[in-house]
Amino acid sequence: MAKAAAPKKPAAKAPAAKAPAKGAAKAATSAVVSLKQLAASLAESHEMPKKQAETIVNDFVQSLADHLKEGAKIRINGLGILEVKSRPARMGRNPATGEQIQIAASKKIAFRPAKELKEAV
Repeated sequence: MAKAAAPKKPAAKAPAAKAPAKGAAKAATSAVVSLKQLAASLAESHEMPKKQAETIVNDFVQSLADHLKEGAKIRINGLGILEVKSRPARMGRNPATGEQIQIAASKKIAFRPAKELKEAV
């Protein structure tokens, strides 16, 4: 005698429309603002030419970089503190081979937000 065919299961329904990926949702809600856009906003609110505002913003950024190169700590009220921190040399591991490697000492720019900025966000 022939075996009876097993009853077929109904086909699975197609999955519902997927929710957007986390990264895509975040990208849609947070936009990147460039220095040029900041300068344009500043120019509009203070009734000055855009070129002049761009120059001021670029000079401000350059001044921050110069002071950080000198090792100064920069405190901007309402925004936070920028400072250069030294990272000592250390031993690390190459993840591909597992071999130990020496990681050179380096400097990094640390930003500590002000209380006002934390509360505003």
